Amino acid sequence: MTVNPYETDALLAQYLLFHYGCHGDQLPWQQGPTDALEYPTRTVTALLDDSRLGSDSRALDLGCAVGRSSFELARYCGEVLGIDYSQRFVDAAEMLRKRGSIPYRFPVEGSIEEEAVAVLPQAIEVERVSFQQGDACALDSKLSSFDVVHMANLIDRLPEPMLCLQRLPALVKPGGQLLITSPFTWLEEYTPTEKWLGGRTDMSAAPLGTEAALCEILAPDFTLDFRTDLPFVIREHARKYQWSMAFGGRWIRHL
Repeated sequence: MTVNPYETDALLAQYLLFHYGCHGDQLPWQQGPTDALEYPTRTVTALLDDSRLGSDSRALDLGCAVGRSSFELARYCGEVLGIDYSQRFVDAAEMLRKRGSIPYRFPVEGSIEEEAVAVLPQAIEVERVSFQQGDACALDSKLSSFDVVHMANLIDRLPEPMLCLQRLPALVKPGGQLLITSPFTWLEEYTPTEKWLGGRTDMSAAPLGTEAALCEILAPDFTLDFRTDLPFVIREHARKYQWSMAFGGRWIRHL
């Protein structure tokens, strides 16, 4: 039986470190790309236009993982719902919401690990945030009319990304914001090749990169309002790191 990697101890620890680890634990090298830290926070702060929001604004964090971006959205929105496919990620995010901290261990070298504690960020009104397990490709039909929908590093990990994108016009209210980030790392183990949004040479038309394809797919219902590039780094162990450059875009739902 194939085990969902996002339900394993290793991936849970990696994401807790990625979302909540101190800089010295995430990247203990002065030569490293320190501008790539705090990515789950920057996917909100770099893209969200808070001037469009009121105190009663509602946000959906789709693919919330262990919840750091959901908590950041709660600084701007009165209600935030975080949804992730991994029950273990959701349980960890909920434990942080309720208890304020959660212990974990991250790899140093080989089987050597270091103990750490993920701590809820300061000045978060946790009663604004809730978490639930869910499938981004098969969302509850009752979900609708959010002022913000946030999707960080999600679309290239879905088996049917178009099913998720087709739900977005109903999820984002007119005038609302859609925030998407992704490094466009398409892999067959997550998404069948024929379901990739871009980056394919077997398409009948001229092959598109995923950014262009995404803009084309969203154009009937959304206007691209802002785009940027967001670096991020994920620690594997003390001497190995994944450095990536994600696309980041803010779309506005047509009125």
